[in-house]
Amino acid sequence: MSGITASTALWYASRATGITSLVLLSAVVLLGIAVDRQGRLPGLPRFAVTGLHRNLSLIAVVFVAVHVVSAVADSYVSISLAAAVIPFVSSYEPFWLGLGAVSLDLMAAVIVTSLVRSRIPRRAWRAVHWLSYGLYPVAVVHSVGSSTDLQSGWLLAVTVFCVAAVAGAAVFRLRSSLRAVPRSGRVATALGETAGGQAAGGLAGSRPAGGQGRP
Repeated sequence: MSGITASTALWYASRATGITSLVLLSAVVLLGIAVDRQGRLPGLPRFAVTGLHRNLSLIAVVFVAVHVVSAVADSYVSISLAAAVIPFVSSYEPFWLGLGAVSLDLMAAVIVTSLVRSRIPRRAWRAVHWLSYGLYPVAVVHSVGSSTDLQSGWLLAVTVFCVAAVAGAAVFRLRSSLRAVPRSGRVATALGETAGGQAAGGLAGSRPAGGQGRP
């Protein structure tokens, strides 16, 4: 691997911020799942948990924004701004970048509805956050598919660890909720717990990616 030069700086920036966004997004989702119905974590007051989640979400958004801008600005491949927000219209890796656009659009929907939460019906806000549950797996698939760096080595190990941690937390949370209710009410509780975890999660997504792979 050659060093960073003026012609490769944007590509490295896109790759680095994409990988960082993936890790931050995993932390945001994991924290949202781990928070119980009272919005608390063991040993931490509620305001600390809320502040930590909000700050991680804001940092993730910043890294995603830099990732998108650097990917569009990189002259090595042609990625238009429209391709970053409109799924599957890119001339370069349309499928993988299209998945990134889908996750970016979902993230934007979550952010906007969260900002105007007090002005929209709770049912509408909840519906948007239900849709955002597809954001994390879509973003992960986009990241692995569009970046050769995440397909092997220690970056692949980091990706697997992040996904396993989120999946494990989700399964543990769901099983704990189901054990606490009668068998007849478990389906409704599982659905409600999913929505509740999303509400606790706040920002549930971003557009992480490992950058555009160079041949």
